[in-house]
Amino acid sequence: MSMQLSEQEQIRRQALAELKKLGIDPYPQAEYKVNVTAKEILENFPKDNTLYQDVSFAGRIMSRRIMGAASFAELKDHTGRIQIYLKRDDICPGEDKTMYNTVFKRLLDIGDFIGVKGYVFITKMGEITIHITEFTVLSKSLRPLPIVKEKDGKVYDAFTDPDQRFRQRYVDLIVNDHVKDTFIKRAQIIRSMREFLYKKGYLEVETPVLQPIPGGAAARPFVTHHNALDMPLYLRIADELYLKRLIVGGYEGVFEFAKDFRNEWTGSTIRNSPRWRSMWLTRIISG
Repeated sequence: MSMQLSEQEQIRRQALAELKKLGIDPYPQAEYKVNVTAKEILENFPKDNTLYQDVSFAGRIMSRRIMGAASFAELKDHTGRIQIYLKRDDICPGEDKTMYNTVFKRLLDIGDFIGVKGYVFITKMGEITIHITEFTVLSKSLRPLPIVKEKDGKVYDAFTDPDQRFRQRYVDLIVNDHVKDTFIKRAQIIRSMREFLYKKGYLEVETPVLQPIPGGAAARPFVTHHNALDMPLYLRIADELYLKRLIVGGYEGVFEFAKDFRNEWTGSTIRNSPRWRSMWLTRIISG
């Protein structure tokens, strides 16, 4: 069955073909070395505007404002977003203006990755910006992003549908910056809990995810089959019985950050959801 492409996807594939005709093949592009991040520039440049006069930066295009011979765009790397400024004669100092007039203005789209070189300055509007003297196409995005628009403090076309967000978490992370912050905070919380328990003398362990007899709680398990042993196995519904065996074996205190799986509906939110749900638990057991 042939894949049905949207109009946007067809246009982007045509742009990719034109890029290849110009000798630009972003799959895979060569390594592009960077020497700064968006966060570093935004934090340090206001303190010393002599910094970052020879930057190499790479990011995803999140917005563009094309104004004839000069344009603005917004790039996003793993630390945040920063504005860039492109001037045709800086990008193309000779007679050939293809890189600006054709590549940047016509063949690039929101979602594409580019690498840029230049220097940092502050615009008349007071925004920290990278003035680009050279750019490189790093990757072409063949599917459009659900771009979130904001005006006068109001957000339009937000990517908020729960089913889409959970099924396409990578898109959620790209367009909703606060989601990435949530993942970072989660990792920091887990690290803090782990360090606290280490200091108290607890040992971190791992217990079986596939169990011959699910125990430790009253819940319906997910069932699978072990082909080599020709026997049924169950995704764990709890891990405390295995942790208690370690205490019996002589450990003073153990803990595990475990994912437990319960094949049942336990609330209106879950009842209305087609997705499997797992319970994330921290078990701490001491003798």
